[in-house]
Amino acid sequence: MSILEKMNKAIEEIDASSMEEILHDDFEFYFHSSGTSIGKAEVIEWVKSGDVKNEKPPRILFENNEVGFDHSIVKFSDGKRQAVMAHYKFKDGKVIFMETAATNLDN
Repeated sequence: MSILEKMNKAIEEIDASSMEEILHDDFEFYFHSSGTSIGKAEVIEWVKSGDVKNEKPPRILFENNEVGFDHSIVKFSDGKRQAVMAHYKFKDGKVIFMETAATNLDN
């Protein structure tokens, strides 16, 4: 199973221990909309909250040992939906960086 397959499965199953293994200790999730970042612990808490659900499994567009890209349709607990393109960087077989571009969709 690839790194992104493992990560998407952990998110779907709300599996914090798997997320702990998949994310590098120096992990950064960068938000272009606000110019801010959150780290590993904050992302794991967000996953545990169940706030983010993929409407169907994300499509992995490309992945090698350095980077990955996937696309998904995400529904948040407040009912909002977004089409999300995510870019990942890998280090030591783990996700060290993630950034997304999102488009709001009609509910």
